[in-house]
Amino acid sequence: MNSAKAIFKKQFKASVKHPETLIQFMIYPVMALVMNVMTNIDFGDYDLPQEMIDAMIANMPNLALMMATMFAGMALIPAVAGIIAEDIERKSLRFLIMAGVKPSAYLIGVGSVIFLVSIATTVAFGFIAEFGGVDFLIFVAALLSGVAASIVLGAIIGILTKNQQAATALSMPIAMVLGFGPMMAQFNDTAARVLNPLYTQQLNVIADALNGALDTPIWQSFAIIWSNVAIIAVLFLIVFKKKGMGD
Repeated sequence: MNSAKAIFKKQFKASVKHPETLIQFMIYPVMALVMNVMTNIDFGDYDLPQEMIDAMIANMPNLALMMATMFAGMALIPAVAGIIAEDIERKSLRFLIMAGVKPSAYLIGVGSVIFLVSIATTVAFGFIAEFGGVDFLIFVAALLSGVAASIVLGAIIGILTKNQQAATALSMPIAMVLGFGPMMAQFNDTAARVLNPLYTQQLNVIADALNGALDTPIWQSFAIIWSNVAIIAVLFLIVFKKKGMGD
């Protein structure tokens, strides 16, 4: 626990000195807010077909919620991967090995900083989506579960790479599939079936269920999300051990 606290303090200080990585997390809720505002715009003054106007207004709230899924899938994975790759590049990870830091302590220390910032972003998404009461808590719990999965997945990618450039190159394609995939699933049933086992797709399922668009047990989606977290966590421990934290 002391190791995790020390790593947390180190990462927190680094994030304060270089806040640009964390500031980008706020881009997603801002875009979601803009989409919600656009649903109140009077498109009657624009020379657009009524069918197009109706479709835009109907889909804008869904697109706003998709921004939450994109945040969980796209913003966090490259951020965490970059942080860990930087530790490897600077040889500080090797020093932590010699100090006897355990994989779990390292992951908790680094991931806690990203998780805390993500709480604020997640709460913002909940208010933007206008969830209330129990639905708000369910939405926050679901999105933070996705955040946890992405943090661990980003950690795996970071450990597999030798520098930040390589971490970005490897993490971005994965992040794009997880972030944009659920959006494709909204318009393609085949894509929805293929992506169904992924935690980001289940975030969309939960959001749709809370909005009454789907009649599906929410607990099933939580079970799939946390199965993702468990599998990714096991893979992290395996990769951590084989790579020797920076060998």
